[in-house]
Amino acid sequence: MDLKQAFGVALRQLRNKRNLSQEDFSDISSRTYMSSLERGLKSPTIDKIQQISDVLEIHPVSIMVATYLAGNPGTTIEALFERVESDLDVVDC
Repeated sequence: MDLKQAFGVALRQLRNKRNLSQEDFSDISSRTYMSSLERGLKSPTIDKIQQISDVLEIHPVSIMVATYLAGNPGTTIEALFERVESDLDVVDC
């Protein structure tokens, strides 16, 4: 599964889990755009990911984690976070 498709799967799952419709995002996007994202036809900008997260009431990183988990079914969330923690050790946070 490519990254756009994985993002779409993750977005749809998160939206459905929160009992939101595509129309609930109408303040930030059209239903057509949301549908295109969920079908893996478009890629959102980082600003759009932030806006979507605000509507979902989650952190934007959560969408990206869900995306990479959907795109890599054999990967666990623990392994993903271990990798991220290792990658960020070199950054002066």
